[in-house]
Amino acid sequence: MSIILSIVILLIMVIAALLAFSAFIAGKVEKALPPRGKFVDLGGDRIHYMEQGSGPPIVLVHGLSGNLLNFAYLDMARLAQSHRVILLDRPGAGYSTRSENSSATIFHQAATVAAFIDALKLDRPVLIGHSLGGAVALAVGLNHPASVSRLGLIAPLTHTQSEPPEAFRGMMIPSPVMRRVIANTLATPLSIRKGPEVLAFVFGPESVPKDFRTKGGGLLGLRPRVFYAASSDMLATAEDLPTMESRYATLQMPVDVLYGRQDQILDYRQHGEALKQKIPHATLKLVDGGHMLPVTLPAMTADWLLAVAHSGEAVTASGI
Repeated sequence: MSIILSIVILLIMVIAALLAFSAFIAGKVEKALPPRGKFVDLGGDRIHYMEQGSGPPIVLVHGLSGNLLNFAYLDMARLAQSHRVILLDRPGAGYSTRSENSSATIFHQAATVAAFIDALKLDRPVLIGHSLGGAVALAVGLNHPASVSRLGLIAPLTHTQSEPPEAFRGMMIPSPVMRRVIANTLATPLSIRKGPEVLAFVFGPESVPKDFRTKGGGLLGLRPRVFYAASSDMLATAEDLPTMESRYATLQMPVDVLYGRQDQILDYRQHGEALKQKIPHATLKLVDGGHMLPVTLPAMTADWLLAVAHSGEAVTASGI
């Protein structure tokens, strides 16, 4: 047997082992954290969501590589006392799926969120978005203003960055083919190995809760398809953000922003203060904290969220 043939056979065996390992881990994760909500089909996308309570609706949208369980640390029973609270997995994240023909752009995701609001027959909910979910919420406000009454943005991505945050640079894989190959072979073992380091950076300077992988849905990010979707999301952000930046001043609806001064993922000056400069009527609340405020400061975040929602109801009732 030639050396070249031996190398080829060894390579095939390694790839097969990585594929099997990634599929095994995905199965274990889904057995440990099965879907808990309902599904709605929107074109080529299938959206997984959970809801609780009754009253004026609040829709919450998570960030990059996240899922609806990222909001699990909020006191949902308290929020649900006065509101119908709806959490959704963005297309490709959590247990939502994105069809091969669906785009990962912010505008396309915003259209999906608007279609989701329409499918559930929600009456102009307050839309809350965290991180990349904040960019999606802004795009809903820009392109589908009749769908929502108010935007609440937690550590939102609002402006184009020269380079991605350090924790996410490994997701910058331009080729869809290579993205698929890496997602199904190397992404899972590398995520297991480097996961604690990445989470520490994302949460920093605050600590990662010991139960985040289960309660906060962190384990769901180990699955190949979630890596592929997150990488696609990362690459697609630059497509729509420049246009969004030029249109922020046209937003008429109320916009409220919550940011941590010590955020290591998105700088509050570049994304929070810069947004307020373009939307003078927006409010910006700065607190001592990092990027994952719904997890690390859940009581404060819930207080802010309820204040935003009640303000929106006061404005609606006044007829403004």
